[in-house]
Amino acid sequence: MFAKRLRDGVRRGEITTSVRIWLRPRVSVGTRYRMEEGEIEVDSIEPIGFPDITPALARESGFLGVLDLLKVAKHGKGENIYLIRFHYIPPRTKPNPTARKTKRS
Repeated sequence: MFAKRLRDGVRRGEITTSVRIWLRPRVSVGTRYRMEEGEIEVDSIEPIGFPDITPALARESGFLGVLDLLKVAKHGKGENIYLIRFHYIPPRTKPNPTARKTKRS
């Protein structure tokens, strides 16, 4: 789940990476996870080290800087750092049953 302040950026496709500090991976490549509206699909997950968490990566992940990212990235007793790349999938629009179908000639 993303912090509320990041969700709009995820929906707009501006945020496509996340750094998480876990004991073990909690997501799987190719799996879709629900958001309030739509879903995210995990494209890749790779272990990284603290030196890989740069200011540029923090901004790419929607944060002001490294410290801002680290406050959110740590979950529980986790010590392993993962870089997750994903893309947003908007919710499907349901067909309007009252819409008239037009006949093609």
